[in-house]
Amino acid sequence: MPIQKDSKPAGALSDRAHRQITELIQKRELRGGETILEQRLAEKLGISRTPLREALQRLEGQGMISRSSGRSYLVRRVEMTEYLRSLKVRYLLEPEAAANAVGRLDRAAIQAARDEIADLRRLPRVQTDAHWQSDDTVHQLYGNSDGNDVMFGIIETLRVTTRLFEIAGLEARVEADFEEHDAILDALEANDASLARKAVRTHLRSLMTYSLKLLR
Repeated sequence: MPIQKDSKPAGALSDRAHRQITELIQKRELRGGETILEQRLAEKLGISRTPLREALQRLEGQGMISRSSGRSYLVRRVEMTEYLRSLKVRYLLEPEAAANAVGRLDRAAIQAARDEIADLRRLPRVQTDAHWQSDDTVHQLYGNSDGNDVMFGIIETLRVTTRLFEIAGLEARVEADFEEHDAILDALEANDASLARKAVRTHLRSLMTYSLKLLR
């Protein structure tokens, strides 16, 4: 039976496709290094190839996929060396972004981030897409409020790289992420720039330590 094509405007279809493909990558249904077969993916999502290609172009711009020599798209594969180098740059930038965001944040937004974490803790098993949404909420909360759009853009690009590596080992990191994110939110709510800087450094150092253990 042929798939019913969605009749929504092309822009809405492209946005939906972008969201769905991102989830497929985060859930490892599309794995690092895998070729994206456009026709098959369009059929899976129930859309034409035009909005699909728009979504793929956005994902390429975000660094989640890349073009192969044959012009097909590949899910980007991030190796340990690139991951650690990206984390080290984040370690230099993100603590300052968090410190700069102190005093600029709405307490309701901080509480909303806490509520997301609390909801995830009550789930019987890890929900990949919900976890990454919560991760975005915390990191973008201060990253997007530090008053430096250039720094925010660099950090977000680096977060795409590190996330593509972290997807494989998500379950073993979930509880540590919750605790470290809560500590960041505590510091932001206390309007303590020094504590916010320290909490973000602790979180990123924890990610580095965990990743290096995987090499042993």
